[in-house]
Parts: sequence; structure tokens; C-alpha cells
Amino acid sequence: MNTICYIVAMRAEATPFIREFGLKLNENFFAPLPCQLYEGEVNGTRLCVVLNGAQHNSDLVGCEAATLATSQAIQHLRPDLVINSGTCGAFESKGADIARVYIGNGVMFHDRRVPGDDAWTTQSIGNYPVWKGSHELALQLGLPEGKVTTGSSLDMQPCDLEVIQQHGGELKDMEGAAIAFVCSLYGVPVLFVKSVTDLVDHSADTFEVFSRNLAAAGESLKQINKQIISLLTRQNPATNNPE
Repeated sequence: MNTICYIVAMRAEATPFIREFGLKLNENFFAPLPCQLYEGEVNGTRLCVVLNGAQHNSDLVGCEAATLATSQAIQHLRPDLVINSGTCGAFESKGADIARVYIGNGVMFHDRRVPGDDAWTTQSIGNYPVWKGSHELALQLGLPEGKVTTGSSLDMQPCDLEVIQQHGGELKDMEGAAIAFVCSLYGVPVLFVKSVTDLVDHSADTFEVFSRNLAAAGESLKQINKQIISLLTRQNPATNNPE
């Protein structure tokens, strides 16, 4: 691979990884947009981390910011592989635990309710493809896999849960499907690496639990991403094929 590009929503999710690889900020690369680019080189491969950026003194989270950042990243950086690394909610009833890292084996929206025929439903749910090397990578790393479902809110309403359960969702986030949507338009493969901050089938306040576990989830992401980059940048044609 010539270029690997991470799309990350929150600075706390990205900072441990940025520091680990000594990536440098390329100031004003996306100006006047809020997206930020950190970049460097690992084993001859260009490694980029694109943050959604900030507004009103807070990280830009959610589908709109992720769509913008991904589109800009693909247009300007021409990556061979996009990786969405970030935090998620998950179900304790399905074996999830705080700071456990998963590889996404599917991705969809869970809160886009568009009435109409099957074509409208299919378009609103998404069910976009993930990088075909995802399963092999999960096996190599000994990581569990799960289907990512995306919505625009941190909490989960009963109607969201119904869709998630209907489609076998396991990992709840706020960016994944939006990133996959853009990647599908450009024909760029996408890999999902998700670390659990909260258990969505608990009654505890979601934001409080998320905030308490964010640092631990970010650290586990860093450790796994070190291994992922090591595998992807080896001089091995079978490993480096992004298709």
C-alpha cells in the first residue's frame, strides 16, 4: 500500500496513536474546513490520520462531520485503504466488555427511517461493504468481529434498538456508515476498528460512562492499531492488497 488513511472523530481517540507513530500536523491542509491532517511514514507507507476537527470548543462527531472529512481525505490524499478507528457502544448480552476492540464485519445506519418501498429502505439502511481483508485481519490479531450500526445520537431510542436487532447489529457508533457511504462512492475499501466505551444494554447514563471509559478505550485502540499498521506495511503482496 502506498497510503493508509485513518478517519477519526475525536482527538482523544487519535492522540495516543498519533504520538506512537510520531505523526506531524500538516497545518491548514484542509483550510478553511475544520478537518485536520497528521501524517508520517511507516515502512515506506504514507500514514495519515484525518480528524473531523472541532467547533464550539468540542470535537465534531456524527455523520455530517465524518462525511466531510472522508470525502476531503479521499480527494486530497488518494488512500489505498481507509480505516475508521474509534469508540463505540456494544451489548454486554453479546459478550462485550469495556475497552475490548472489535473489527467491523459489516456497517449500516440504524436511525434513518425512510417510509416507502424496498428500494427506499435499502438506501436508508445502507449495508455498505467493508474491506474484504477484515476477517483475515481479525483472525491474525485474535479479535472479535461485529456489525457496526451508525446513528446521529449518542443515546439509543427503542426504535433504534429494533432496527439494530433486526439487522444483527453489535457495535453502535456515530460515524461508521457515513464513512462507508463515501468510500463506496469512490470505490475505496474501508476497515473498521472499534473499542467499547459503554454497554448499551445497561441503564447507566451513556455520556457519563462514555467519558469515564474514553481514555482506556483510546489506549486499547492504540495497541491494536500498532499491530494493524505493522501487518499492513509488511513487504508481503498478499497482506498489502487493499482490494
